[in-house]
Amino acid sequence: MRERIAMHYTGTIWRPPYEADSLIIEATAGCTHHRCKFCTLYEDLPFKFRPSPLEDIEADLLEAQTWYHDPLRKTEEHLFELPGARASRIFLAGANPFGLKAPHLRKIASLVRAYFPQCKSIGCFSRVTDVAAKTDEELAELAAAGFDGLTIGIETGDEEALAFMDKGYGAEDIAKQCARFDAAGISYAFFYLVGISGAGRGLAGARATADVCNRTNPWLIGANMLTIYRSSALYREIEAGRWHEATEVEKYEEVKELVAQLDIPVEFAMLGASNPVMLHGRLPEQREGLLATLDAVISDIGEERLRRYRVNLRHL
Repeated sequence: MRERIAMHYTGTIWRPPYEADSLIIEATAGCTHHRCKFCTLYEDLPFKFRPSPLEDIEADLLEAQTWYHDPLRKTEEHLFELPGARASRIFLAGANPFGLKAPHLRKIASLVRAYFPQCKSIGCFSRVTDVAAKTDEELAELAAAGFDGLTIGIETGDEEALAFMDKGYGAEDIAKQCARFDAAGISYAFFYLVGISGAGRGLAGARATADVCNRTNPWLIGANMLTIYRSSALYREIEAGRWHEATEVEKYEEVKELVAQLDIPVEFAMLGASNPVMLHGRLPEQREGLLATLDAVISDIGEERLRRYRVNLRHL
């Protein structure tokens, strides 16, 4: 019997809630941008960004084969098949593996096919700038290689907030690059960061975000509440009086405005740890139900209890 080996995972592994059943293989560690003022996810790493060696990825794929039962091989010790046991979806871990060069991503896809020929799609996180750095031909090639269902942390469509938080792109860039994804046949989901516009600006930020989203085609918009940690650059901006945090009720009013203004058919979800109340529905069909739930959170839970959750959230 082959000796089991440890997977090449570095630090905390982050993935979207909807990738829970995916096989997770680390492709990068850290973030190519690493300048967003609110982010503390990769602060413990001793480097900014590091691609995983292809030999490590191959070793992890080989190890992962031992986790999955081949349904064509019926033995006494494998009389049943676990959910997702054929690894039809592989998620490449890292802040933005799509920032890797297209030829390198195609090599990773070739390894995936070699070890998991039944894999139907490969997902990962992507920055807007990662899409911009690739040609239309490269995007089409990556789509053909299996890349699909990528997650983009757009955060907001609020130009002022994007600039202040040093995201490295503007609202129009979101719409432009997503149109290129659409043309290439690569589907995508958005992460929206509730509260990023700051105190008193949440409703305007929600409207600006809805305006951008209504010009794109995400299959899902996942909202996450901004949680500010002392080690972040944003905390230093607050200390200097250059930025003020929205209240928890303001954040929920912001979510209500976004849900009300979205005109595209899309799933809307609040499923991450930063959200004190989980929420998931389909727009436009379940809009009124979502709005009613948000109203109930504001009126029945209220600022004090919502804030208590926020300050006691030790880690995302």
